[in-house]
Formats: sequence, C-alpha cells, structure tokens
Amino acid sequence: MFSFFKSTGKNVSAFTIAFYNLENLFDSKDDPNTLDDDFTPKGIKHWNDKRYKQKIKKLGNVISQLGTEKSYFSPALIGVVEVENDSVLTDLVNSKDLKNEHYGFVHYDSPDERGIDVALLYKKELFELINSETFPLYLQDEEGNRDYTRDILLVTGKLNGELIYVLINHWPSRRSGEDKGEGKRIKAAVLVGNIVDEIHLKNEDAKIIIMGDFNDNPSNKSVKKHLVNNTFYNPMERLINIGNGTLNHKKTWHLFDQIIFSKNFFNIETKKHSFKYAEVFDNYFLKKWSGKYKGNPFRTYIGKWYQGGFSDHFPVYVYLKKN
Repeated sequence: MFSFFKSTGKNVSAFTIAFYNLENLFDSKDDPNTLDDDFTPKGIKHWNDKRYKQKIKKLGNVISQLGTEKSYFSPALIGVVEVENDSVLTDLVNSKDLKNEHYGFVHYDSPDERGIDVALLYKKELFELINSETFPLYLQDEEGNRDYTRDILLVTGKLNGELIYVLINHWPSRRSGEDKGEGKRIKAAVLVGNIVDEIHLKNEDAKIIIMGDFNDNPSNKSVKKHLVNNTFYNPMERLINIGNGTLNHKKTWHLFDQIIFSKNFFNIETKKHSFKYAEVFDNYFLKKWSGKYKGNPFRTYIGKWYQGGFSDHFPVYVYLKKN
C-alpha cells in the first residue's frame, strides 16, 4: 500500500497506535461500590477465575498482533475501555503474549456506576510518560440527578522522543436509543474540544491523538460536527465508507471505535512521526464462525450466555512512520 513497507514487509520505522474496547474486563471479585454483581461467581453471568483468566489470555494475544504485519514492534500505544481496575490491567500486561513487551499503563478510577474505566497501555521502550490527568463529564438524567459516566483521560508523553498528547474516550452509550443519547455524546465532544483548546494554549503546534469508543459513527453529529474540525483528520471515515465496521447491531455495521489525528501528523518535513493509514483488525479468529451471528465479533457473552470469545468490538489501529 505504501512504499516504505514494500521491500521487507515489516519496517523498523513503522509504529502502531491502537484502540480496543475490551467488553467488560471485570475480575471475579465483588466491588461493593459499583454495579459489578453480574460479573461475580454468584452473578447472573456466573463469571469466575477460569473465565476471567481465559479472557485475559485471549485479549493479550490480540493486542500482541496489532500492526505487526507491517511493524517490527507490538503497538506503542493502546487505548482501552471497559476495564474495571488496576488489577485487571496488571494481569493483562503480564499475560503470556504481552509480558515480554514491557507495557506500562495509565488508569484512574472513574465515577461510572458499573465501575468500568478507560486506560492507556504504553510500550516503555518507545513511549516516555510525562503527565496524565482526567476530566469528568458532567451529565444529568431526566430527573436532574447526575448521570455518572466515564472520565476522559489525557496522557502526555514522548513517542520516540517526540511530544504527543493522547485523549482516551468512552462516550455515553446508545442503550436508551441513538437520538436520546445524542445530546450526551455532543457534550462529551464539546468537553474534548475544550481540553484540546487548553493544550493549544500551552503548545499551539501540539500533535494530538483522540481515540475511543464514541458510541457514534464518523458521520454522526457528535464526531463529524463537534469533534473533527479543521485541525483534525478522521481516517475512520474512509473505512466505514468502504464497508468496514467494528461492531454489529441488528445486522448493521458500525464504526464507533476511532482514532483521530491532528493534521500536523501529515507534515513529514518538520515532524518526527507522520500518519500513513488506518485499519480495522477483524481477522477470522476474532469472528463467529457459524450460526445467527456468523461474521460478527466473537464476544464473551451474548446476553447471559457465555460464549468464550474476545469482545463485542474489533480493535482498530493506525500506522505512523518515523521520519
């Protein structure tokens, strides 16, 4: 596809940035402060240590493969959502296929009632962590009470020595319907815009990556109108236009999982890393092989029925070239 890959297939100048919704990565212990009862041995899903360890192993295997078709390295950065706590992230980075890749992670507990959070995994040999902070998204329900959801995570660091800013998102869901939740996702987009404005006040030429499960497609108002402005580029818009998706709902493919770049990632003359292209990682082993859901992501549960899969989302990733 691009000439800098053609000679050897893999390239030491190619680096992968990835995002993956891990679908309810809970441990099997009950947290009395969150609504995690379903994911306990006595809960409706009969979640236990054996199932948990199997999921950790599977997810670690997927992450280890992202981008390695073209890059010599496992992903430099991986944004993840639907993780319960530090403990599950520790188990993930120490799983069979990741333990020798030396990943660190950034995670904060958020006020989400289910206890699911966002986090960033980073490969220590490639990324130097400088700072991290979270930004709460304040929402209200129909009665005027606070509707608790995931914070937005901002991580600042140096990728191969170049300063970048990474924002990890998991916006309010469509559980109550697309239109009903649209205003909440627009508020999330506005908050991200405010964070970006603050970054630009400190560094007007900042290189920024915005990634997450936005619970909206690239063409939806929250993303298209309120997030991606003249200074950003969304490579996922092309992917959905050619029929790619990361999750399937009622036989319709969606691409909620997105990685968006500030346009200065295209400046190969003055910047260290430049954007090449984006992909959905939807290899055959990540799909249901037969039955009603054939071709869909092979997930851990369908309703309360254990399937033993990976996630209800495919991961996405992009290649950066080190100039």
